[in-house]
Amino acid sequence: MFPDTLLRYDVFTIREPLCNAIAHQDYSLSARIEVVEYEDERMRFKNYGTFLPLSVESVVENDFPESRYHNKFLVEAMRNVKMVETEGGGIRKLYMQQKKRFFPMPKYDLGGQTVICEIEGRVLDENFAKILVNNPNLTLADIILLDKVQKHEHVSEDSLAYLRRKKYVEGRKPNVYLAFSVVKQSKHVGLKTSYIKNKSFDDDYFKKLIIDYITNFGKATRQELTALLENKLPETLSKQQKFDKVTNLLSSLKKKGIIKIIDRKYWVMAKSD
Repeated sequence: MFPDTLLRYDVFTIREPLCNAIAHQDYSLSARIEVVEYEDERMRFKNYGTFLPLSVESVVENDFPESRYHNKFLVEAMRNVKMVETEGGGIRKLYMQQKKRFFPMPKYDLGGQTVICEIEGRVLDENFAKILVNNPNLTLADIILLDKVQKHEHVSEDSLAYLRRKKYVEGRKPNVYLAFSVVKQSKHVGLKTSYIKNKSFDDDYFKKLIIDYITNFGKATRQELTALLENKLPETLSKQQKFDKVTNLLSSLKKKGIIKIIDRKYWVMAKSD
C-alpha cells in the first residue's frame, strides 16, 4: 500500500568504490580514474593498478581494512579525513548495503592491470530479490555465491561443492540453478515455476514420450521428436545442449533395441523377430 522510496545509489555506495579507486590507482601509468553512469541504472568505477588482496571474496570474508596499498602515504592522508574505512572492511560494507536494498552484489573485474567495480542501482532479478527477502539467514558469503549462480557467472569447483553441501543449488555444471531448499521459502509463483522448469524431468520420462509418439503415429522424424521434447527440457540448456540431449535419448533407446531408424530418416519401433 505504501512502497518505500529510496535513492538509486546511496552515498556510501558511490563513495566507497570511488575512494578505493583513488587510493589504489597506479599513478605511474599516467591514466585517469573512470566513473561512468549508464542509462540501464548501473555505475562503473575503473582504476589502473593490480588488486593487492588475494580476491574480492577474501576481502569480504575478513572484516578488516586491507593492510597493503599502492600509495601508503595517500591512504594515510585519506584516513585522516575519513575518506577510507578505518574500522572494518569498506568493500564488505558495500556488499552489505546492496544486500539491505535487495540489489545484486557488486561485480568486480580484476583482469589485466585494471580494477573495475560495477554497481547496480536497481533490482536486476526480482526472483533473486525475493530469495533475499525470504531467506534472512543466508550469510553474505552464501549470497555472493548465489548471486553468481543467478547471473550465470563462473563459480569455482570448491564453491560449487560448498553450495551443494548446503543444498543451495542443483543441476550439473554449467547448468546450475537455485535449489528447492532456497526457492521454497519464497511465496513467488514465478520463482517456483522457474525451479520446476530448470529441474525438468528424468530421462525415463522423455524416453516414454518418444516411445508413445512413435507408437501412436507409427514413425517420427528427428525434427518431430525434437519439437516434442524441446519445451519440456530444462530452460538452463542451450539450443545445442537440447539437441545433444535428444540425440543421447534416441541413441539409448536404439542400443536397447526399443527403436530403430529406417530410410535414414524415420524412427520406428523395433519389432522383435
